[in-house]
Amino acid sequence: MSPLSTILFYLLALGAAVSAVLVVTRRQPVASAVALVAVMLCLAGLYGLLAAPFLALLQVLIYAGAIMVLVVFVIMLLKLDDKELAEDRLGAGSLLLTLVPVGLLALLAGAAIVAGGPRTFPRAAEALGGIRDLGRLLFTTWIYPFEAVSLLLLVAIVGAVILAQRKKP
Repeated sequence: MSPLSTILFYLLALGAAVSAVLVVTRRQPVASAVALVAVMLCLAGLYGLLAAPFLALLQVLIYAGAIMVLVVFVIMLLKLDDKELAEDRLGAGSLLLTLVPVGLLALLAGAAIVAGGPRTFPRAAEALGGIRDLGRLLFTTWIYPFEAVSLLLLVAIVGAVILAQRKKP
């Protein structure tokens, strides 16, 4: 693995970790959603480093695109005002909610160092396979779960539209 790939791996991993912490620490829901998009884009970059461009493209199109549009739509449906957002609901738990992700990040960093860091990427990329292998698995072995997720997303969209049409008293 080239030194540039190693540097890019660590930058994307750090970006994903920092963005994930921002997701859970931001008070504004839209700011959390934007941080979640940053996490998804960093993951797409990591898929690209794994030599899996199809998975990287799916990550951007489906998760950073379509799913996040649904998340922002739900946030808008909630119509939270500034007074509700300003309340400190966590209290003493804020310190714990800050220390737990930092501890998990340290644990993951230690595990990555023990496992060989980004040098293990080529073996992982071989295990993922290409588009043909993914398509074969998706439409043979995993066809029923795939269709169930499609149906679930359709029901969620129809439900969101129905909820949006209802007027509050």
